[in-house]
Amino acid sequence: MIDVMIIQVSPLAESRLRAKLEDRPGTFKLFYDTDGCGCDGIAVLLIVNEPDDDDIHIEAGKLPFIINKQQKIYFESCLRLQSEDSFPSFRLSSDSMIYGNHVKVHDLRDIADTSPQPLSWFVR
Repeated sequence: MIDVMIIQVSPLAESRLRAKLEDRPGTFKLFYDTDGCGCDGIAVLLIVNEPDDDDIHIEAGKLPFIINKQQKIYFESCLRLQSEDSFPSFRLSSDSMIYGNHVKVHDLRDIADTSPQPLSWFVR
């Protein structure tokens, strides 16, 4: 059995994510941060230069999305990513839960080590 992850991206969210790429190469990485956040964890979107060896593809239309294969356990296989005109972050949800109403995008492409590090990239 092939376990495929899918993110249904709303048109507005897709437009906003494309703008974040700024016509530069990059891949969106769904990441569940549990370090130093004072809670069970939060979903964030990272923009990375390229996938790591443990990353797998997420179907997201024409947008390049990946996730670390060990982090898949934090998410359902079918997700929705939405955005609002007047709000700078995104909403990540599924049929049974909301993963975050304030999902932020962090661009790690210009950082030499693009491995997610606790709080070094998170608080900005």
